[in-house]
Amino acid sequence: MPTLTIRQLGHQEYKPCWHAMQAFTEQRNEATSDEIWSVEHPPVFTLGRAGRHEHIHNAGNIPVVHVDRGGQITYHGPGQLVLYLLIDLKCRNWGIRHLVSLIETAIIEMLAASQINATTQEGAPGVYVNGGKIAALGMKVRKGCTFHGLSLNVAMDLTPFSQIDPCGYPGLAVTQTSELSNLTDPTQAERDLLTHLTHLLEYDTIETFQTLPNLPLK
Repeated sequence: MPTLTIRQLGHQEYKPCWHAMQAFTEQRNEATSDEIWSVEHPPVFTLGRAGRHEHIHNAGNIPVVHVDRGGQITYHGPGQLVLYLLIDLKCRNWGIRHLVSLIETAIIEMLAASQINATTQEGAPGVYVNGGKIAALGMKVRKGCTFHGLSLNVAMDLTPFSQIDPCGYPGLAVTQTSELSNLTDPTQAERDLLTHLTHLLEYDTIETFQTLPNLPLK
């Protein structure tokens, strides 16, 4: 069974994490363990490969970073749980759609444990509660391996979402766990979601670190 490395990175700037994911994926091979990185970012808008600038109404003083994941514009900020999934799809004989489905299922199961009734929406990746988006997904596949991942809104200032069309959908409502339940701590959300994710992804050996991998960056 596969081995997983979890990196609990705390508060990190966005760009160093992104470049570290690129470097890790470029240099990994069949013997490299999968990794999940858990992080909170300072305020940043990220614009995916298909992103269009008309979906940014007013960035204000929040930086906009053009990235290589799929999807449109989203926001990361304090109080939001971000998990980056560096998964070798080849070794599992999985397609990206299967992995996305597993991630969505893990989020829905985790939220259900906090009495939050969440669902998916056809043709719109992510997880929703009463039509409001609570978790966003955006992945990149290179050499059969994934990077980027998911963001779950826990207890954050949602105002910056009003400065964009979240995920490219004008008027899309955004919500968070702290408005719907007593789940207000991103660290608790991290523990809960990792429990569900690692179960569904069927890892039997898990090791944990608090630092980025020591890799030369691009």
